[in-house]
Amino acid sequence: MKNVTIYTTPTCVYCKRTKAFFGEHNVAYTEKNVASDSAAREEMIKKSEQMGVPVIDIDGTIVVGFDQPKLAELLDIKA
Repeated sequence: MKNVTIYTTPTCVYCKRTKAFFGEHNVAYTEKNVASDSAAREEMIKKSEQMGVPVIDIDGTIVVGFDQPKLAELLDIKA
């Protein structure tokens, strides 16, 4: 099982799409709300060098935005 963390905000549509994609494929993940958690926000900026969400960390590989093909590749999800 891969270690997956998603940095989100409550109003982010692409964050919701990413979480739905994870749910459809039974991907366990940790969610960090960068709108209310300043430590998580700093962690996200340090990892991604930007402030846009979602930022997804899969075993140290950073994906910015809902890049479904890249997420599927990193998580070994077959279409």
